[in-house]
Amino acid sequence: MTERAFPPSCSTFRPGNSVYGPTNRQNHAPSRKPRPLCIKPLSAGEPSVIVRLSLNSCYRSLNAAQMTLINSTLKRVFIIFNIFFAIIGGIIIALALLSQILTSIGGQNVEGRTIGIIALYIFGGVTMVISILGAYGAHKESRAALIVFLVCMVIGTLGMLRGGFTAAIIRPTLPDTLEMKFKALLPLDEAAYDVKDMADKLQSQLHCCGLFSYTDWRSNIPNSCLCDDELYQCQKVRYGEMMLSASVYTKTCYPIIQYVILLVTDISLAVFLTLGVLALLGMILSSLMIHQMRRPAPPVVLSVPAIFTPSPPKYQELHNPPGY
Repeated sequence: MTERAFPPSCSTFRPGNSVYGPTNRQNHAPSRKPRPLCIKPLSAGEPSVIVRLSLNSCYRSLNAAQMTLINSTLKRVFIIFNIFFAIIGGIIIALALLSQILTSIGGQNVEGRTIGIIALYIFGGVTMVISILGAYGAHKESRAALIVFLVCMVIGTLGMLRGGFTAAIIRPTLPDTLEMKFKALLPLDEAAYDVKDMADKLQSQLHCCGLFSYTDWRSNIPNSCLCDDELYQCQKVRYGEMMLSASVYTKTCYPIIQYVILLVTDISLAVFLTLGVLALLGMILSSLMIHQMRRPAPPVVLSVPAIFTPSPPKYQELHNPPGY
């Protein structure tokens, strides 16, 4: 602590000095002409500044204590969970893009393809957004973000588990349903224009002929069924009233279509169930974190130094009494 400067006309009070100035211990006579004693008060703002700094330090300690209400291990587990959740969302989007590329045939949509791919895109995007929200809420210990995350997890768990169980029940009967639906399109030469156009492009891309057989076209076999014996597996057939001979693809198109539709369905089913289980786990973790934030904070002892210095009186000049 720095020593205060006093006016030159004043002297500081030291042991051995009386209020009348230095004395001689032997004869108690003044050894010299005393100088007036002055008391230099603290400035008016100094005590309040010291107290304010001490209170600010206490407030910072209190805020730090409040920011550590959530168990650090639980917070790390929750953040890692959300990172994994975001990776799952990215994988879903990548699978949707891959399915779109593999099942794209001449710019046409294969039956049942569009709905499944769009659902994958939506689930992947929503999963990534929710995981980012959860990681932010855990890192910042934001109760609002964690509550929104919890609500999304509850809705997601109910929706995805319900959709997954429904798809699991329907999946065994799906092949028979698809077969009945495609057989209803026969014969292809009398089908609607869009059906014939899709089948024609399907045959050109997949190198197949007819849905179930080349006879699906009856006597009007299109050029897309014609096959090159040197490149593909072909068969010689006769058709029409003139018994024309042609080499067509041995492979039919329906097994390929069925495989693609069942593949997309299985991927969607796995995504539904996986996200449902992850959403349930996220709901449990976020509930624990919100519960910890709602607990009363531990008591924090505020230690304020007692440096309250009362304002001293004005300067007062004291003189030695006259000698007798």
